[in-house]
Amino acid sequence: MMEKQAGDLDRRDHFPLSTVPSTRQRRRVFPRLIGLLGVISCLWLTLHWLPIHQLTLRIPSCRHHTRPATGGHLFDGEKIATDPAPADSERVPFEAHIMSKCPDARDCIRELIVPTMEKISDKVNFELSFIATVSNKSSDVECMHGPGECIGDMLMLCAANIPFRPEDGPAQDRTPTVRYLGFATCLISSYQDIPDRTLVEQCALEHGIDFDALNDCVSQQDDNPNKSTHDGPLSGVRLLRESARHSAELGVKTSCTVRLDDTIWCVRDGGIWKDCAKDGEGSKVPVLVDEIEELWEQRN
Repeated sequence: MMEKQAGDLDRRDHFPLSTVPSTRQRRRVFPRLIGLLGVISCLWLTLHWLPIHQLTLRIPSCRHHTRPATGGHLFDGEKIATDPAPADSERVPFEAHIMSKCPDARDCIRELIVPTMEKISDKVNFELSFIATVSNKSSDVECMHGPGECIGDMLMLCAANIPFRPEDGPAQDRTPTVRYLGFATCLISSYQDIPDRTLVEQCALEHGIDFDALNDCVSQQDDNPNKSTHDGPLSGVRLLRESARHSAELGVKTSCTVRLDDTIWCVRDGGIWKDCAKDGEGSKVPVLVDEIEELWEQRN
């Protein structure tokens, strides 16, 4: 039987490239062609007459499910705070909890965080915090969108915490907020490509981040969960563990959750803004800026 089938295949391989159909075959072509055109017409009508909302793609939620267990330019040439607040003023806590490979986090950073920071960066203590699962029995950290997201989270945390040595002026213990937020925005704008080395190098170069120091931090193998970030070399996995625990302690599970003055201000989830302060208007930059200005005035 196997030899017969092989012989059949050999004969098929030698069929002529074109054959002339018989009269009976030609007669069968027309009904089939008419039927095919009918199917195409039905599909066209279905697609063009369905209500638009039925064809809209839904953006998945980046919701974490807990398992047991100083003047200058920011982005696109925009200036920050033309009339900066005094250096010794009491700043307002401002925080965004994100996952680095989440589209909601990208939209949140670009639509709300960055435009707000361009106006009042001198009046807030801004932090990026991350959402992940941390094991209580080992040093393991698990990220919703896979290991690549954990690396992206660590890159952003390392960029914020490595020492900054400007060409002119004294060295600083941490990277200025403007620089590390710019770096984070650069990465998350291409979140699908995180942690591609070319993307990381490009973003580091654009925002003045020391790539070698960044690489050393992310690659640091000393991830003892009992050590603090002040013990030994800077470790990206330790930074991520502490950040994820911080988010968990606050009960934050959705990327992106924006907190202002230690209170949830607005949430970006599934491509829309939810649970926003000021009767739902909190996702608007002017509303957020006005609130920060008012809180800062109360403190100073």
